[in-house]
Parts: sequence; structure tokens; C-alpha cells
Amino acid sequence: MQLTEQQVLALAPDSSSAANGKKLMSASKWVSSGKNAQALWGECQGSGSKPYQTQIDLSDFASKCSCPSRKFPCKHALGLLLFAAADGQKIAEAAPPDWVSAWLDKRTATAIKKEEKAAEKASEPVDETARQKRLEKREQRVSDGLAAFRLWVEDILRQGMARLPADGPAVWEQQAARLVDAQAAALAARVRRISDLVGAGPDWPQQVLSELGSIALAMHAWERIAELPEDVQSSLRQYVGFTVSEEEVLQSGQRLHDQWMLVAQTLVQEGHLRVQRNWLQGKQSGKFALLLQFAAPSQPLPANYIPGMTFSAELVCWPGAASQRAAVCGTPLALPAESAFYASETIPQMLTRMSTVLARNPWTDRVPVVMQSLTPVSDDSGNWFAVDQEGQALPLQGRQHWIWMALSGGAPLDVAGEWDGKQFLPLACMVNGAYTLLTEVHA
Repeated sequence: MQLTEQQVLALAPDSSSAANGKKLMSASKWVSSGKNAQALWGECQGSGSKPYQTQIDLSDFASKCSCPSRKFPCKHALGLLLFAAADGQKIAEAAPPDWVSAWLDKRTATAIKKEEKAAEKASEPVDETARQKRLEKREQRVSDGLAAFRLWVEDILRQGMARLPADGPAVWEQQAARLVDAQAAALAARVRRISDLVGAGPDWPQQVLSELGSIALAMHAWERIAELPEDVQSSLRQYVGFTVSEEEVLQSGQRLHDQWMLVAQTLVQEGHLRVQRNWLQGKQSGKFALLLQFAAPSQPLPANYIPGMTFSAELVCWPGAASQRAAVCGTPLALPAESAFYASETIPQMLTRMSTVLARNPWTDRVPVVMQSLTPVSDDSGNWFAVDQEGQALPLQGRQHWIWMALSGGAPLDVAGEWDGKQFLPLACMVNGAYTLLTEVHA
């Protein structure tokens, strides 16, 4: 895949790493360099007598460098990628040196061991009686926690919501802590997010009621969970806080092989974790899939997913109704960059798809979208809309969309992003056959 400078900078852990990486993007900074279909490598002269050895696996853009930096990727890896993006013809095709081959072999061996360990674990006998007892005990704790939370919500609605801003976030935190004790951690996180909505804008009561309505639906459904279809039960459990490990998914999840394009990516802070959402679109299947990654603030994400990248891979899907989350099986095969999205939708088509998803899983927060021929427009109040060629419009999240405006020059573009049922978050577009981010990247 031929990366652009913008895509490489999207990998930078912070702005200082990006700035320092840009200083190393010229050929003069590299004592030696080379590449083949699998890897990119180079030696960069630092302050010491021995140059730093930098290597990048092109299958997933994992990197290793002999420098002492604790940042991933370090400035040398970023600089080498930027060098390849800007002046790749100056990097000769060659057989990798021993230090690169040894690293690649070690990565392959580690991946094989991981697969063998997963297969070994899958073959281990499971005490179904003990597992069922643990599940029943947890479900009872969740039921008790939901019942207590339901009483609290009913008290709020009886007394009126006007007093909530004066109560402050402590009352919500108390309820969230009780839900954590009841082993309903995902629901607790939602309660904390509702706390942030209180008093945050003129329409905060509607937003709070909407979120509480979603939770109320889950509480009612939980009381009759045994009567629900199996896939809806899975979705409800995950909404409440039951987790499904990647190992379990790899053992029994539905698999789908396709050519995938990473059409949109977000990185947000949720509590003490960074959460990255990577939305894939399949070329043959037309399906969307979500690769989720989590990391502590000071730790790198498990894998480097670059917006706009394309690869061939088999995905395995999490259980659930209209489930979107998936994991990559094995090592993906990198493919050349595309000059257009695989497919796009009109506004009515997207809304129809969202309705179908919600009918199957009413707790879906957002869906990925690749929208057809949109133009950004702002009104006199500073509100922004994405308008199609028929004059239909979607409200845009945020109040600054000048990057999109500048790139489009007023012409319609195909745009990828997220739709949360209320607003469209534009994240990337295709400009003159090139994938281009609509969000700020490290400069």
C-alpha cells in the first residue's frame, strides 16, 4: 500500500513524534534503506556512533527500532514511512538484512504460537455445570442491580428533571458504582456519559431522556431475556456488560473472507482507556465491520490500522443481532490503495439501513456510512449540514467543517463517517482519487 503523508501522521502517538518524524523523511537522514513486499527498513544516524536500526512489517505496519524511545511508533519509524511515502523510488528493492529477517521470523513464530495456544485452549474440556452456575449467579446480580437502578430512574421522573443540574455528577456516579458492583459495567459507563449530558446544552433534557429510554428498554428486555431470540440475547448481554473474549469468537464466530477497506477511524477517551474504532467495508460482500482496539493512555494500540488502507483477510464476527464488531484472523495481505470507496449510499438508503439495524438491535449506538455526493453547508446560526444533490440534508456533528469545505471547493464528494441516529460525523472523503482525512492529524 502506498501511504500518503497524512495517513502516516495519523499513526503518530502525539504531535511531537509527528514533528520529529517529519524531520527524518529525507533520504539524507538514512545511512541505508531497503524494502521488499513484506517489509521496509533503514538505518538512521543518531547522536551515537552506531545508527539506529528501524524496521516495519508492511502487513500491519508494526515497527521495531533500536532507539531508546518508549513511543510506538517512534520518530524513526514515522520518518522512514514518511520517506517512503514522499520519495519511495529512492528506496531500493532488496533482500532484507539479517536483523530484519530475524525480527520478521520471530513475529511469524509468535503468531503461530498464539494460534496453537488458542487451538489448545479450545480443545480443553469445559465444566458446563460449573459454568452455568457462574452464569446464573451473575445474571441474578445483574437483575438485582437493574431493579435498584430502575427505582432510582422512576424517582427522577416523578420528581422532575429540573433539579438534576443542581444535584451534580455525584448522584450519577453513585448509581454507576452500584451497577459496577452488580457486574453491569457497560451500563455503568453509559450512566456516566448521561451525567455529562445534564445541563450541557439547551436540549439536554431530550438527550437524557433518550439515553434513559434506551436503558429502560434494556431493563424491560432483561426481565424476559429467556423469551428473546438467541442473537438478541447476546446483544442485550453485551449492552449490559457481559463480555465475549476474542478467543471465544475465534473458536465459534461466523467467518467472512473479503477484500476490506478501512473507510473511517475514530480515537476517543472512555474512562481510563483509549478506544479506537476502525470501520471496514467489504468489496464483494458490501458489508461493514468494526475492529475495536483498547489501550491505556501510555500504551500503544495492539495493531496499526491506517485510514484508507486496503487488505485481504478473513474476519470473524462477534455474536449478536446486527452485530458489527469483528476481529482479523491471521495476517492480512496488504493491497494497493483504492481511488474510490467500494460503494456509497444516498441519504434515504442509509436511513433505511439504519432502521433495519435498529429493528434487529435497538441498542445500536452508531453505524458506519459511506455517503454519496454530499456538500457541506452552514446556516446563519453556524449549524452545519451535509446536503445531497436532491436537497436532502443530514445535520453534522460539530461546528467546524472547513477542511471538507476547502477540499471540495463546493463540489459534491463521497464521504465516509458515522451516523448515530441524530448527526453525521464526517471522517474521510475521496478527492481526485485519493483517500483524504477530514479530521485534524498531527502536524
